[in-house]
Amino acid sequence: MAGTKEIKQRIKSVKNTKKITKAMELVAASKMKRAISKALSSRLYANYSWELLTSLSERMGDIDQPFFNGHKETKNKVDKTLFVLITSNGGLCGAYNSQIIKKSILSLREIDTSNVDIISIGKKGDNAMRRTGQNVTASFLDLPDNSNLSDVLPMSKMIIDEFKSTKYNKVYIAYTDFVSALNQKPRVKQILPIQQLELKKLIERLGENKKMEMLDTNKQPIPYIFEGDMNEIIESLAEKLVRMQIYHMILESSASEQSSRMMAMKNASEAAGEMIDDLTLVFNKARQASITQEISEISAGMASVS
Repeated sequence: MAGTKEIKQRIKSVKNTKKITKAMELVAASKMKRAISKALSSRLYANYSWELLTSLSERMGDIDQPFFNGHKETKNKVDKTLFVLITSNGGLCGAYNSQIIKKSILSLREIDTSNVDIISIGKKGDNAMRRTGQNVTASFLDLPDNSNLSDVLPMSKMIIDEFKSTKYNKVYIAYTDFVSALNQKPRVKQILPIQQLELKKLIERLGENKKMEMLDTNKQPIPYIFEGDMNEIIESLAEKLVRMQIYHMILESSASEQSSRMMAMKNASEAAGEMIDDLTLVFNKARQASITQEISEISAGMASVS
C-alpha cells in the first residue's frame, strides 16, 4: 500500500483535475445555449424559404436551373462529387468527432473516391481525411465557436461557385444534428442539386427537435408574381437557401460539439469525485494502519521495559 504522503498528493492532483473539468463543463454549457439559440432563430427563415419553394415547385420543370435540376447539358461529362465535413478544432468532446468521421468514411465508400474532393471544416476532420488518403482541396480551421453568417460566407461562396462552374455534379455535407444534450445524430445530406423532399424533411426534423410549431404545408401556395428574369430570381433564391443550410448545419454541429463536451466533462468530474472518495478511503485505512502499528510498537516497548 502506498504511503499517506503519496496518497495525499494523488488526492490533490485529482481535485485539481476536477476543478478544470468542472470549469470546462460550465463553459461548454454556456456555448451550447448560444449555439442552440442561433439555430432556433434561423428556423423562421427556413420555413418561409420552404413555403416559397413549394409555391414554385409546379413551375420548376419548365425552368432550366442547375441548382434544382442538376447540370443537364453536361450530365454525362460531370461525374465529380464535393464532400464537406464539419468537425471540431479541439478534442475532449466525447464521441462527437469519431461518430461523424465514421459516418463520413462509410458514406465515402459508397462514392467513387477517385472522383471526390473534400472540404474540411475543423482540424479533427481535416486530419482524419488526410490520414485516410482523401483529396482535401480546402480547409477551414479558424471558424469561431459563436459563428455568424459572415463567417460562413467564404466557404458557402466557394461551394456554390464550384458547383455553378460545373466542376461538381453533386455536393454533400456531413454534420451532426443536435437533438438534445444527450443525443446528437451524425448525418450526411445532399445540398446540391437542391432536393425539395430532403429540404422538407430537414425543416420538419428541425421543428420536431426544437419542439416548435411546424409550418402548415397543406395550405394553398401563395401565388407569387415575379418581375424580371425567372432564372435569375430562382438562382438568387437557391444560393440563399444553400447558404442558409450550410450555416444552419454549422450551428447544429456547434451545439452538438458543445453539448457532447459538456457531458464528457460532467462525466469526468463525476469520475474524479468518485476517485477522490476512493483515495480518501485508502488514505484513512493507511493512516489507521500506521497509527495501529505505532500503538503496537509503544505497547511492545512498555512490555519489554516492565
